[in-house]
Amino acid sequence: MNIQAEKLELVRMILDTDNPSILSSIKPIFTSSKKVDFWDSLPQSQKEEILKGIEEIENGETVDYEEFIKKHR
Repeated sequence: MNIQAEKLELVRMILDTDNPSILSSIKPIFTSSKKVDFWDSLPQSQKEEILKGIEEIENGETVDYEEFIKKHR
């Protein structure tokens, strides 16, 4: 079954139900998934490395891609 058919089937099931507990259990799946920021799931060490990289860029501490590649060919 393709993704569109799956979506339609889920919509049909939701529309057909009169059970509030089913609806209550489904709603958090959609509301919580929209609030998750990938940053919050990163380990602290990765966050520090990313922030360090941003700081280096802001300070002009970058290397031109073409120059870097020339050295490694």
